[in-house]
Amino acid sequence: MLAVMAEHGLVRGENGLQVYVMAEIPSNVRLAEGFAQRFDGFSIGSNDLIQLALGVDRSAAELAYLFEKRNAAVKTMIRHLNQVAYAVSRKVDICDQAPSHYPEFQVCHRALC
Repeated sequence: MLAVMAEHGLVRGENGLQVYVMAEIPSNVRLAEGFAQRFDGFSIGSNDLIQLALGVDRSAAELAYLFEKRNAAVKTMIRHLNQVAYAVSRKVDICDQAPSHYPEFQVCHRALC
């Protein structure tokens, strides 16, 4: 992907261009060390991460009560990602409404890391 971008004049690090990897599947979180070497940061797609980590279809009304952002497994994965990113000075953001609903998601390095 980075090579294709470069072919089109979009070179990571030039003119301030930063490239983030989505961390919305559990494997990207578990392999964060490798991704941190290739990318400038991570963007957590927490709705997808929750769905795939917990095996819960978020569109199934009868399972909605199981779709919990604050589940220990989800928080453990986010904590791991933050720790990896922090260790190599990479950025992490969350792209959903979790930070506006749950204060512990607002400043990950305090509550989740």
